[in-house]
Amino acid sequence: MEYVDFLPVCPEVEIGLGVPRDPVRIVLENGEERLIQPASGRNITEAMKAFCTDFLGSTGEIDGFILKYRSPSCGIKDVKVYPTTSLKSAVVGKTSGYFGRAVLKEFSYLPVEDEGRLRNARIREHFMTRIFMLAAFRKVKSEGSMKDLVAFHSENKYLLMVYGQEELKKLGAIVANKERKNFKELISEYEKHLYSILSRPPRYTSIINVLMHAFGHFSEKLSSQEKTLFFDWIQKYRNGKASLCPAINIIRSWAIRFEDQYLMNQTFFEPYPEGLMEVDSTESHLREDLWK
Repeated sequence: MEYVDFLPVCPEVEIGLGVPRDPVRIVLENGEERLIQPASGRNITEAMKAFCTDFLGSTGEIDGFILKYRSPSCGIKDVKVYPTTSLKSAVVGKTSGYFGRAVLKEFSYLPVEDEGRLRNARIREHFMTRIFMLAAFRKVKSEGSMKDLVAFHSENKYLLMVYGQEELKKLGAIVANKERKNFKELISEYEKHLYSILSRPPRYTSIINVLMHAFGHFSEKLSSQEKTLFFDWIQKYRNGKASLCPAINIIRSWAIRFEDQYLMNQTFFEPYPEGLMEVDSTESHLREDLWK
């Protein structure tokens, strides 16, 4: 909450189910999914659809969604589908919740995750990287100028390179603006390609490639031992024997040592606020002391 403005909402409460409430489930009726509250027998399908349309049509500027894991209203996948309202009936399939699928349809270009998937470190990192980059871009779009767009592209160049070199070239060409387009037209074109480049998580090989690009800034200024240490950490990361942190921190230390301001300004090294970065709980010294 220190870093973002939340817009909390519970679709089930908003359509009048109250707190506490009897659970709802997705049930197949004549081959079609319906949202039913078994205890009361209420069919709330149309009420939920109407709420989704009204709410999502009035959210205004928004950067992403965190939804409830496996919820029949908010889940984005793995939501259980039942053949009847009977509590003893077995699951016959999986789907997405009504609000969740409406979000995915209406905001397919934005980061959308559930709190279950966000327990995975790689998914969480990709999600937060997108959230904060798109928020920064939104500011450029609404308040900025050509100068701000050039600065945004420059500071995010290495991070965008991780996500896709081909799209990065297209973004670079847009910023170069050889056709002298106006800012409104240019920013719209840049936005389209920015959403595209961020739509898929980066590969570890792309991350290594970016680290090697950064290494090139100092390659002629380093001792053979320093180079060996860096390459050793790269290899350990490649083999899954170490996290990315040691190799990144070596590059950052060189950027400070050689006063490379361009690298120090790259969001690649801190794509979202440091306060949101977490150590795996299994590795943290703050976990339960098993020697007691």
